[in-house]
Amino acid sequence: MSSGGCLCGSVRYAFEGRPKFTGVCHCAHCQKQSGSAFSVNLGVSEAKLTVMGEVAEYQDTAESGATLFRRFCARCGSPLFSVSSSAPGLVYIKAGTLDDTSTVQPGMHVWTASKQAWVGIEADALQFQQQPSAG
Repeated sequence: MSSGGCLCGSVRYAFEGRPKFTGVCHCAHCQKQSGSAFSVNLGVSEAKLTVMGEVAEYQDTAESGATLFRRFCARCGSPLFSVSSSAPGLVYIKAGTLDDTSTVQPGMHVWTASKQAWVGIEADALQFQQQPSAG
């Protein structure tokens, strides 16, 4: 069981099992939403996620055209999760909100076409200029 929460502690979550993937998103929307150069996300089954506390939601249109529901703490504003219309049943958990980040190891970089010029990516890392297809 893995767990995490927001900055103020009002929202806590837990999920069972291992993430399906861990990736770095360099899209312009993740840059704005994170206030940084990218967002590190773990893809987990939404059915395996339990959330306690008040979560607010912002409906975004991702660069891919998919509807993206960005969920955050209603009290402190910490970004916590995203759910995409293009990936039903999957929730993207913000890696920095985990209680234990020691096992986080991104396996891919997406939307590298939008990455900041000063961000380096290992030459042998799995990279996608945009969103990889689910198929």
